[in-house]
Amino acid sequence: MKSHAFLFFLMFLGIWAKILVTLTKRMSIKLFKKTIAAFFFISFMTAIIVHAMETEEPAKTKLVGPEIGMEAPEFELKNLDGETVKLSDFRGKKVMVNFWATWCPPCKKEMPAMQKFYKEHKGDIVILAINIDPESDVSGYAQKLGLHFPILLDKQDEANTTYRILSIPTTFFINEEGIIQFKHYSTMSYQRMKEYLSEM
Repeated sequence: MKSHAFLFFLMFLGIWAKILVTLTKRMSIKLFKKTIAAFFFISFMTAIIVHAMETEEPAKTKLVGPEIGMEAPEFELKNLDGETVKLSDFRGKKVMVNFWATWCPPCKKEMPAMQKFYKEHKGDIVILAINIDPESDVSGYAQKLGLHFPILLDKQDEANTTYRILSIPTTFFINEEGIIQFKHYSTMSYQRMKEYLSEM
């Protein structure tokens, strides 16, 4: 784009130079001055246009935060097997991030629906269930309820703080570009999970 704009400017100057050489032989001094003034004015305007053509559009920066329309904040947590899992590992995939605790009755009520959703749609969306009371027997809790989706432990309370969790369960639906599309408070039904997925 820059080279094309510069060539255009040079061609413009060349054409005007030829016109001026031709006209200077036939015009009065007064008309010649007006022509020179017009030449500089048009050259100035052309230079502005060329500069605009050369200026690259600045990269659009995405706002990072826990709100709809923002880029979901990164987190790095351990799963029940001690493996490190990062949100960015799943860029290019739809992700459901659920914050919960073992002492939370609405969370427990939601778990069977999440397990069913995971079983039937694990090829369509990734589920990351972030537990905020890792001092409890989270592994035993998961086994008792028959949960097989990935469970992450927020031992330092970092993800919980970053995502400004005030009540649980709270669930985020994140698209392939890492943008939060939906945010759900309280218990979700299996049907509601399917609806969010279909709308992503």
